[in-house]
Amino acid sequence: MEFRVLPSGPVTLQNVHIPACFLDQPGDLIRTEISLADGKIAAPQAIAVDMGGAMVFPAFVDMHTHLDKGHIWPRSPNPDGTFMGALTTVGQDRVAHWTAEDVRRRADFALRCAYAHGTRAIRTHLDSVPPQDDITWPAFSDLRAEWTGRIDLQGVCLIGCEKFSTDGEFRHTADLVTEHRGVLGMVTYPVDDLAERLTGFLTMAAERGLDADFHVDETMDPSSETLRAISLAVLETGFAAPVTVGHCCSLSTQDEARAMDTLDLVAKAGLSVVSLPLCNLYLQDRHRGRTPRNRGITLVHEMAARGIPVSFASDNTRDPFYAYGDLDMLEVMRQATRIGHLDHAGHDWPRAFTTHPAAACGFSAPSLAVGSPADLVICKARNWTELFSRPQSDRIVLREGQSIDRTLPDYAELDDLMEPA
Repeated sequence: MEFRVLPSGPVTLQNVHIPACFLDQPGDLIRTEISLADGKIAAPQAIAVDMGGAMVFPAFVDMHTHLDKGHIWPRSPNPDGTFMGALTTVGQDRVAHWTAEDVRRRADFALRCAYAHGTRAIRTHLDSVPPQDDITWPAFSDLRAEWTGRIDLQGVCLIGCEKFSTDGEFRHTADLVTEHRGVLGMVTYPVDDLAERLTGFLTMAAERGLDADFHVDETMDPSSETLRAISLAVLETGFAAPVTVGHCCSLSTQDEARAMDTLDLVAKAGLSVVSLPLCNLYLQDRHRGRTPRNRGITLVHEMAARGIPVSFASDNTRDPFYAYGDLDMLEVMRQATRIGHLDHAGHDWPRAFTTHPAAACGFSAPSLAVGSPADLVICKARNWTELFSRPQSDRIVLREGQSIDRTLPDYAELDDLMEPA
């Protein structure tokens, strides 16, 4: 059988390898079979196909992206590759270009890429500094409706904590987020009154019944300890809804005892962590004429040891914060494994790209149990070293048991949007 061709009807895929954690069993890869019928995982079927040891995953969940920023690099490249270069350039591009149509077209392009690569659910941050909030949120809601049944979408507002107040413009933004069934989000910096701002922010989220999602300590400066402040604020306010914290880079440069004490607070507060190794590797510790010393990845092993749910995600794609990427979670898995030394570190890490992010966001849980939707990614690789040594461009993506067209959109589709600011 040609690898890319599967029977369209009920079938049993024999001789496949599945990570044991997806079967709630101990160990690494399990050689088994999986059956499909009527769009779902099923009992064994009469027609069987030998898959030659191919690896099978449930479709991916990408819980930290920026669909509104994606693919602006051709018109607004980062001038020096730094974080401040990214922040400034995106701000200028937003003011110059971010109409509803511009945001919608670029986001739709990115979603088509993610779908072709095997992603079934995405949480995206949306720049929400007024007046952009009134432009982007309705456009995002329309896009979410268009993608129903293909990719489940969830939006998070994004402002800097210096823009937050309980009686200012952010109250309107929070109402927009509530109207569009989103998540309340903010970037935290070590400002003097951060504790007061966090209390106000969590109160606003609680009043509206919203989850919270923070960009946290995206810096190599060890004095940046806003993760600690968020943990304390959650504990002190008793905020009960799910809280996600992303990046947490400064932990990797802090005193060991201090960092471990902070992680104990994170565990006690019940926070979920999402690591963004591709973007952090690109931006952090970048200095002209100097080789970077630090990877920027947060302390994922120490978090996992404390029972803190850890996920990995794509973050930015082809914008000033990250010049590359395609919302391909298999690439994220491959690179996270290399950057974070996930190999030789237990067998549960595949959950960090599927079940953990789904739980953190409230998406339906990916499952290979009988009766679950047959939303699968199948790779010709027979083991991890084969999987991570090649990009798996010939992977099969099944949605409701049917192979999808994996043709990626052409970058030329966006050429008319790419006139420099």
